[in-house]
Amino acid sequence: MSLSDSVLSVASAFAGMRSVSPVVFKAGCPDCRGRFELAASALRLAIGATSRTTFYSFTCPECGAAVRKPAGERVVELLTGGGVRTLRLHSTL
Repeated sequence: MSLSDSVLSVASAFAGMRSVSPVVFKAGCPDCRGRFELAASALRLAIGATSRTTFYSFTCPECGAAVRKPAGERVVELLTGGGVRTLRLHSTL
């Protein structure tokens, strides 16, 4: 198989695909009570050793407050699956 055969195969494989909408997450600010949608790039996820040290954060687009909220297993799955940048926190024992 030549390189041009591979290119044609890839091109034909994607020929029927439509453009994909970017993932957005609904969020709310506890300070100003604003409700909005954020792109994955606006969120950060920190995964700690316990549920108490696992959280996501963002800056409120309405009031500028730094918001930090706990992230359970389901939220972690949704955020990582949606492309949110993740930081794994390690213990320094």
